[in-house]
Amino acid sequence: MRKFKIGYRTAKTALGTGIAISIAQLLNLDFYASAGIIAILCIQNTVRKSWKVATARFIACSLSLLFGFVFFELLGYNPVSIALLLLFFIPVTVMLRITEGIATSSVILLHVYSVESYSIGLVVNELSIISIGIGVALILNTYMPSVEKELKNYQLQVEENFHKVFSEIAYFLRHGDRGWGGQEIPETNKILKEAKSLAFRDVENHFRREENHYYFYFKMREKQLDVMERMLPIVATIEHDVEQAHMVADFIEDLEHAIHAGNTAYLFLQRLRDMHEAFQEMPLPQSREEFETRAALRHLLKEFEQYLILKSDFIGLKTKK
Repeated sequence: MRKFKIGYRTAKTALGTGIAISIAQLLNLDFYASAGIIAILCIQNTVRKSWKVATARFIACSLSLLFGFVFFELLGYNPVSIALLLLFFIPVTVMLRITEGIATSSVILLHVYSVESYSIGLVVNELSIISIGIGVALILNTYMPSVEKELKNYQLQVEENFHKVFSEIAYFLRHGDRGWGGQEIPETNKILKEAKSLAFRDVENHFRREENHYYFYFKMREKQLDVMERMLPIVATIEHDVEQAHMVADFIEDLEHAIHAGNTAYLFLQRLRDMHEAFQEMPLPQSREEFETRAALRHLLKEFEQYLILKSDFIGLKTKK
């Protein structure tokens, strides 16, 4: 049985609808229930989107009152007038990029149509309903729950999976295949997509924040994951036991223990350079199998260099592991 759960947006929508209708009713406004409809439509997932939608709806609704005056007063209060009005009104909202306001504007136009009389009182009434619905929605939408904990959990999941992948690569270089299926790769890819989406949403909930360090962190890990995927076929070709394989395994194990949100990649890049120099000074391969194995190891180290360069370009998270 699926667990019944009420989200914060659902709770805000229910609360906002009730408050908007109550205020409109206390002010003895006609069509007071419409304030609740407008509040429902203006509650959004993010603060920035909420303001964008609210602005579009207010402009569109105000514009609809002007269109209503022109069409209804000139052509009369009949279905043909409504049809012609919408025929011109909708393209205007598209041109002004305020199409989010079409639905609420239609409600306002039907109010005017049902009254069959245009007056200052009607305009004040409709503007009051619009202002109450939008205002209540914006006030409630100023609160957005922190996603810091969720982002941190995503970070830890990604790093744990990276640990596992490097651990398996190091084991393979030392002892050979033990039947690892590589399931952490697609699992991490899925986690990263969810994490980036959440991090972007967090940016949209803050007017003064144009970026989210977590987003760049997950983007960096996503690129590193692509490099790790390229490593696995290379590792699979290494079948001959050579001294260099154990040296690379030592390096990978040390790197595995340094997977965190900080930036120490420059240390490992230097170790890579030192290892390349050490390989150059070692005796030449004595067989074709050894030559192919050592060539694959050099290729693998090139991928690790790319992996580390991606990390070195990242400034690090403020909240380090």
